[in-house]
Amino acid sequence: MNRPPVRQINSLANPVVKAARGLHLRKEREASGQFLAEGLKIAAEAMDLGRAPRVLMFGPDAADHPLLRKLAGFTADRGGDVVEVTREILEKVSRRDNPQTVVSIFDQVFGDLEALAPAAASCWVALQAVRDPGNLGTIVRTADSAGCGGVILVGECCDPYSVEAVRATMGSIFAVPIYKASVEAFTALRQRWSGAVIGTLLTATHDFRAAPYRAPNLILMGNEQQGLPPDLAALCDVNVKIPMRGRADSLNLAVATGVMIYAAT
Repeated sequence: MNRPPVRQINSLANPVVKAARGLHLRKEREASGQFLAEGLKIAAEAMDLGRAPRVLMFGPDAADHPLLRKLAGFTADRGGDVVEVTREILEKVSRRDNPQTVVSIFDQVFGDLEALAPAAASCWVALQAVRDPGNLGTIVRTADSAGCGGVILVGECCDPYSVEAVRATMGSIFAVPIYKASVEAFTALRQRWSGAVIGTLLTATHDFRAAPYRAPNLILMGNEQQGLPPDLAALCDVNVKIPMRGRADSLNLAVATGVMIYAAT
């Protein structure tokens, strides 16, 4: 296989490097519509799903890796930029002393909420005002593992394309459709939902295991601190609780969502 064209970049002042470093900032991600993904594995996951990076950046330690060569050819064939950089540049781009040997820039993709077809999957997840990118990324990964149709972000949520969230998805960011919805748009979606809409509340009396699940199930989870607000809780067919048997009075959002996903599937 012929080696794809590779550029060498050695300067932190290079525009490609500066653009990559800027993607740690939400305003830069929103302005460019792009995001940063760290590691060869996550880039390979994207390739398997037909998603090519705009920029494939790698260090000398990865240059001869067979998978990197395949990924470089895939990127170049689709018009992407393949660049070899120094370890110092990788450290600055990733903001880590022990960086991955591969860092990529991809285009963000959001699903069309109006075109969402509930019957396309047996379970979907909606998150209201989620704040922690690690939680969000872990939920996306869990949704992928369970075969969910997608994750719907309701209201002001943290950025699913932040470096921290993408890292926590372990590549599932490319497999799970992500949707954004205002409360009004989510309410309209709920009105045409053909299955069960199940919310979680600490004050609920129904046990999550006894909920009237009916595919396509839509699991609605609230914010880490406040939980579901009354207006969204009222949209659910039933609100349920996950019993706490120890001293802890609640579960981490990502753990609780995982429990609900597998109960609904």
